[in-house]
Amino acid sequence: MDTDTRRLYIQIAEMYYNQDLTQSQIAQKTGINRSTISRLLKKIREEGIVKIIINYDLDDLTMERQLQEKFGLKKAIVTTVDSNQSDDIKLTALGQACARFLDQIIEDNDTIGFSWGSSLAKTVQALDVTVKRENIRCVPLLGGPANKLDSDCHVNTICYQAARKFNGKSIMIDFPAIVEKPAMRTGIIETEYFKEIQHIWQQINVAVFGIGSIDIVHSSSTWQAFYGNSAIEQLISEGVAGDICSRFFDIHGKTAQTHLSDRTISIPLEQLAGLRYSIGVAQSLDKVKGILGALRSGKMNVLVTTSETAAALLNDNA
Repeated sequence: MDTDTRRLYIQIAEMYYNQDLTQSQIAQKTGINRSTISRLLKKIREEGIVKIIINYDLDDLTMERQLQEKFGLKKAIVTTVDSNQSDDIKLTALGQACARFLDQIIEDNDTIGFSWGSSLAKTVQALDVTVKRENIRCVPLLGGPANKLDSDCHVNTICYQAARKFNGKSIMIDFPAIVEKPAMRTGIIETEYFKEIQHIWQQINVAVFGIGSIDIVHSSSTWQAFYGNSAIEQLISEGVAGDICSRFFDIHGKTAQTHLSDRTISIPLEQLAGLRYSIGVAQSLDKVKGILGALRSGKMNVLVTTSETAAALLNDNA
């Protein structure tokens, strides 16, 4: 290998593995076709410029295997983070891990459901589709946040960006997840438009969603902004541990009826249980209680999380 080629390989390896740039971003910076970047990354590993070391611990069982065994998951994905890193860095690592998994498992003609939130926003931002798929649809799993969140975290934005990455189509939703009165919900679910959304929900193959937790009220969060302090205080009194798509459950995973139940417009969690992949994406010690409830609910078969969160989940005996 000549010096110029080796220098190029090291430059690409540095951008991909240390700077966490996607293959598309590397292609833009270097002027090299993205498909060529993919081949070069494979060559870089073959030449030994980059060596991937799997760090096995806890009696040679990874945390991923332990999570799968403890909670009956189809797949657990744990990305290593330093506990001292910022929340943004941790969320970026989480999103990258979920994006890589999606690129592996999405098939032609799949309908993918998405929820809202920062972890989902990071996921679609990191999505780098390496194999072309046909006829992909991206659909919201619940209504919008009613102008309570940054646009990047909005379910419609997430679906639109994901559809662009997959060269597919996105379905928009034009009503809020939580309406002001039960009568408003009744009116919406009786419309033909909502019935079309319901029909598409029944065709979902893969769902990707964040997990809320009652404990994250102690820090600034999109979850807190979405529901508001007064609603969260009442949810605490109602025994809520967390939620998926604004459907609440207790620490044991049992569905919790709350003061928001008859005002909520989102996919029933029972529909998530039978999907090919039902993927929860969540991290942070503040979310452990909510993630535990979600894992015990039986409504998800994949968890994407960070190493510090995984360790807390494995050590919790609640």
